Parts: sequence; C-alpha cells; structure tokens
Amino acid sequence: MRTTQADAMPVVRELAHFDRRSGNLLERMVFNHRLLVVLACAVMTLALAWLGATRLGLSASFEKMMPQSQPYIQNYLANKASLRGLGNAVRVVVENPSGDIFSPQYLEALKQVNDELFLTPGVDRAWMKSMWTPTVRWNEVTEQGFQGGPVMPDAYDGSSRSVEQLKINIARSGIVGSLVANDFKSTMIFVPLLDRDPVGGKSIDYAAFAQALERLQSHGPAGVKVHAVGFAKLIGDLLAGMRQVMLYFGAAAAIAALVIFGYTRCVRSTTLVVACSIVAVVWQLGLVAALGYALDPFSILVPFLVFAIGVSHGAQKMNGIMQDVGRGTHLLVAARYTFRRLFLAGLTALLADAVGFAVLMMIDIPVIQDLAMTASIGVAVLIFTNLLLLPVLLSYVGVSPAAARRCLREESAGASGGVWRLLERFTQRRWALGAIAVAVMLAAGGFAVSTHLKIGDLDPGAPELRADSRYNRDNAYITAHYSLSSDQFAVMVKTPKEGCLKYETLIEADRLAWTLQQIPGVQTAVSLADAVRQITAGTSEGSPKWLTISRNQDVLNYGAQQASTSNPDLFNSDCSLMPVIAYLSDHKAETLERVTAAAAGFAAAHSTPDRQFLLAAGSAGIEAATNIVVREANHKMLLYVYAAVIVLCWVTFRSWRAVLVAVLPLALTSILCEALMVMLGMGVKVATLPVIALGVGIGVDYALYLLSVQLAQQRAGATLADAYRHALQFTGKVVALVGVTLAAGVVCWAWSPIKFQADMGILLTFMFTLNMLGALVLVPALSHFLLRKA
Repeated sequence: MRTTQADAMPVVRELAHFDRRSGNLLERMVFNHRLLVVLACAVMTLALAWLGATRLGLSASFEKMMPQSQPYIQNYLANKASLRGLGNAVRVVVENPSGDIFSPQYLEALKQVNDELFLTPGVDRAWMKSMWTPTVRWNEVTEQGFQGGPVMPDAYDGSSRSVEQLKINIARSGIVGSLVANDFKSTMIFVPLLDRDPVGGKSIDYAAFAQALERLQSHGPAGVKVHAVGFAKLIGDLLAGMRQVMLYFGAAAAIAALVIFGYTRCVRSTTLVVACSIVAVVWQLGLVAALGYALDPFSILVPFLVFAIGVSHGAQKMNGIMQDVGRGTHLLVAARYTFRRLFLAGLTALLADAVGFAVLMMIDIPVIQDLAMTASIGVAVLIFTNLLLLPVLLSYVGVSPAAARRCLREESAGASGGVWRLLERFTQRRWALGAIAVAVMLAAGGFAVSTHLKIGDLDPGAPELRADSRYNRDNAYITAHYSLSSDQFAVMVKTPKEGCLKYETLIEADRLAWTLQQIPGVQTAVSLADAVRQITAGTSEGSPKWLTISRNQDVLNYGAQQASTSNPDLFNSDCSLMPVIAYLSDHKAETLERVTAAAAGFAAAHSTPDRQFLLAAGSAGIEAATNIVVREANHKMLLYVYAAVIVLCWVTFRSWRAVLVAVLPLALTSILCEALMVMLGMGVKVATLPVIALGVGIGVDYALYLLSVQLAQQRAGATLADAYRHALQFTGKVVALVGVTLAAGVVCWAWSPIKFQADMGILLTFMFTLNMLGALVLVPALSHFLLRKA
C-alpha cells in the first residue's frame, strides 16, 4: 500500500522536535494559546449555564403555530376581534357517570366547575358559554309574541320544580347536541381564551391554565368526570411530558458514553467527548435564553440533536488523536495533526447541519422558525466546543496509552477483518454495480410509495399524543356524545357596516352553508341566515311557511336584533362581518382539502367589492392554512437544503464528481424516509417537517469525513482501494460507531407519551442508520465510477 497521509505526518515523540509555527493561522492561534482557550470556554460555560438556569423557560403560543403571512391566516388575524368564539378555545365537558344532568348534585358540581373556569386567568369571560351563563338562552313564540330567558332558571334552587323548568328550557333552547349531550349525561362549557392578558399585556400562561384544568380533572367536584379538549389543554399535556423528555436526554447521553467507551476502553477521552457535547448544549440553552427565546414542546428536542451531532464530531477527533498517539506521537502533536486533517471537514459538516436548520427559517410558521433559530445556535456553538475546545482538552488530558495501542492494533487487524474487507470490495466494479442497482431499486420503490404521502393529520383527535392518551379519550367521548364537533371551519363574510343584514348577503351566505353541507365530512353548517330564518318564522306564530329569508329589510333587521341576543357569535356589533361555520367530523387532511377547495371555489365565484368571502377561521380553518404552507414548503425546503449542501461539498472537495458521491446517498435516504412515513401512517406537518430536512444536513457528515480522507489519499497517489481502506481505518469505524450511537440514543424517543416525539425518534433513527450505511457502502461504489482518479 502507498504511503498514507497519516503516515506521511512524521511521528514526533518529543515536543522539542515539533515546529510550533507549523500549521495554519487558526491552528497556531488555538494550540499556542491553549490555556487562554480553556479559560475563555470555562468562563463562557459558567455564564451561559447561569443564564439558562435563571432565564430559560418553557412556553407555547397558539398564534406561533399559525403561518403568519398565509392569506387565510392574515384574514383571520385582521378580523380576530370579531371572531372571539372561533379562535383559541377549550371545551370542558362535565359528565355524570351515575345518572343524568338533571340531578341537583350534578348541577351544583357543574356550577362549581363553571365558576372556577370563569375566574381562571386568560379566559375571555364575555364569550364563555354553559348552562350556567346568562348568554345561553331559550326563545319561544306565544300568542303574545316572543318569550325568552336564560336556560338556567333565574329562580333555580335545586327543587324538583326548578329542575323541571330547566328541562323545558333546554328543550326550547336547541342546545342539545352542542352544549348538552345527546344522551343527557353531560354538558359542555365552551371556554374561549385571550392571547394576552388585557391588564399586563403578557401572553397567556398555558402551563398555569393547563394546571388549573388538571386540578379540575383530578380533584374536581365529587360525583362527576371532567373531560377537556382544546389547544391549551393539548399544550399543557405536552409541557407535562417534558420531564420524561429530559430523562430521555440522560438516557441518550448514557448510551453514547457506553458505546464510545466500549469502542475505546478509555475513560478520559470518552468523558471529554460527552462533556464537550453537554457543554455545547449548555451554551446553546444559555444563548437561547439571552436572546429572549424559550423552549416549546417542539424545540425541546433540539438539545438532543445538538448533543448527538457533538458526539459525532467529537468521536472523530478522539479517534484521530488515539491513532496518532498509538503510533508514538506526542499528545499535543497528535491533537494538532488531527486538527489539521479534520477541521475543514468538520467545519463543512457543521455548516451543512446549520444550513439544514437555517433553511427551516423559510417556513412561515413561528414555532418552526424558533426551532430553526435554536438549532442554528446549537450548531454554531459546536464549532467552538467540539472542533476547537475538544482537541485542546485532549491535548492536555490525552488518551489512555493502553487504549491507544489497542486502537492501533485493532486498526491493523481491522484492515483485514471480515466487515472492513467486505466494505472495501465495493470499490470493485461487480460489487459497486450490485450496490448501485440495489440503491436504484430501493429509490424507485420508495418513490412509488412516497407519492401517497399526505399533508397534515391522518388520525382523529390530537395526533401529537398517543391514541390512548387521556386527551384523545376525552376527544373520543365528546365526539361520540355531541352532534357538533370542535373542528370548525369558518368562512368570513365581510361587508360595509350593516351590510351583513342585506337580503343578497344573507342569501349568498345561506348558499355557501348549503354548499359546505354537501361535502363529505361536514356535519352541518350554520350562519346568521339560519337564525334570521328561525326568528322570522317565530314572528309569524311559528308557521313553517315563513321559515325563509324575507326580502323585507325591516323583517331582516328585527331578526338580526333578536339574533344578537341569542346568537351573538354569528355576526359582529356593526354587522360588517359574519362567519359561515362548518362543523367537521374530523380534521384529517382529506377532509380539510375538500372543504377548503369548495369554500375557495365559492369565494372566487361569489365575492364582490361590497361582499367578500374570506377564508378562514376556526380550528379547522387555521389547520387547513397550515397544511397549505407545509405542502408548499416541503419540497421547496428540500431543494434549498440540497442546494446549500452541494455548494458546501463543492467548496470542500472542488470536484463535482465528489459532490455527487456525497449527495446521492442522501437523496436515497430522503426518498426512503418519506416512504417510511407513508407506511407508518405519518403525515407531513409542523412536527415532522423539520425532520426530513435535518436528515440531509446531518446525514452528509459521514460522507464528508470519509471522502475528505479518501480524496486526500487519492491525490497523494493511492489507488481507490487503498485510499478507501485508509479512510475506513481512520474514520470508517467511527462513522459506524457514531451511526449506531445516535440511532440508539434517539430510538428511546419511540416510547415517549408524546406521539410526535416518538415519530421524530423513529424517523431520526432510520435516517441516522441509513445515512451511515449509505456512506459506508455507496461512497466506495459511486467512487468506482466517478472518482477512480481524484
């Protein structure tokens, strides 16, 4: 075998024989001032640890989940003040498991729950609805005209007489199926939430609100069961799972340490690799706090990725130093040799990681942008902690001499070992053709499956949580016992002041409601036109002949006046905006696509300068808008990530052939990742969208390390087989080691009670493993055809 680059670097056993002025400027600045580097990093670690411990918090925001510049969301935000009942809300259902709702004991328990919720900070009290709120009313037509009042009798005292009056009022109010269960065993409290405290201006504290709900569910009035669904409750459940997530971080760190120690048998170097990666996480969290950011249930996973990437790069540095020390090189010289060989490849790999995160900034969903910023900060600090600090610390602490000698013996023996000889065969034409043929077949099959990938949620309930979670059990109970779901899709009809009362506007709104009702997945649709029609019939002694929209403006005005009391959420105070609300059976991607297409088509055909149909409000409308943004960003984001990775690889290798060798295995991983999502029933959504992009940025690290050594050997005159053999000896084992370590570290997420974290863990495990195999098998196979001569 020809002389390798590593062997070409002279073995310097005494520091006096080493030229301290050798190497590039950065190397001289770092290693000739090692103590200053260590002290500066120590001070930074202490300062940022204090910042992270004292200022970093967990938070969540309803509006941060929305794509801010999407036209539907802009329409909603512009009219949010007139749509208080269609934004962020929680639905609390109080069930009587041993009877019906007409028990005085149940009604008293319902009142207690209602009062506690009413006084909970963050509740928009004016729009809260339940049997105990005066805004929920009944109306009837009598010989004298209209009669009405609150559903809960003013003189209710728990007597049988007042309970009978309550039964009559419920029957007259039409709230069965919406606020009263169809089986009369439970009632609903509708709790709209404010985005900000009107007094202090602070964002709603979802953790505190969720804790208040938890107290009601766990320690509420005796004899009732409390069910709750809504964004605030969902975020509360996600925040409650953060402690377990941190336990997973500890498990990932322990697994990484055990695997690396099993490979090196060196406590010192293993401790330093793990410690520097933890320091990177400390720096990241401290900088996130200093910049005014907070962690949410999505970005909480970023420290895992930063730690994983740090372990990956740290293991490469440790392995290089250990090999040089095993040859007899002085510890400081070995650290500088490894720095020379791997700094550029490591920097390029980290920049590729940073690009993978930074490209997520193009997605106009604040929660993803926050995740991207948090992750970019983490990758940036890895340049200091793992590319600069770790080699300096290893130059002080060193590696176990016995471990270094063992590493050198295993390297020599490994060159002829079964696995490594097998991998080396992929530089031969027959093996290379076979590997590429298998990869092409996998890509073709994966692409065929990936064409069935859906955008958005594919299951009812909250897909962020497991199907057997309490939240999803509560959602299933509410769906089964109430006629109107919490999945509301609203089209806003905007007119000049008093314009929503015009006959033409009410007719068009009524036609839109009828159009939406014909769509599979829509339970019903309601608008001001329905209320006016009912009131018009009521003014004519309830005659069904008058169950229509009158052309007489005075009749319409009277109907709207009455509706302002009974249905205030159907139009705003100056009658310039009214929603047409469709209640959906679920919020699956197909349902939202059908409803959105029908509503958008109607809006395009029927909007005029004085009457505009604007999409969309309601929980389902906001999710539909989010799905549109995710769909547009999905492949565009991958194109940007690949473009950036290609540029970085070109700058590193200065060879378009080498760029293809590095990038093609990543493309295979991306295709198979989407196919896996189809097979596992995952949709592309806010939680899974970042993972697909990260697979490219993180996955290129392996190819960069292998190719940097392989190309250096080939340019020094080695054959492809010899060059790849040396790349395997110097970095190949650690590529396999890190791939297994990272996969083992994130696979434990699969047991998380938070479903999207489990999904991310499965996808990351798959990508880490496949990227590792792709680098070890496809890099030599593609090199046979593209890089036989570097």
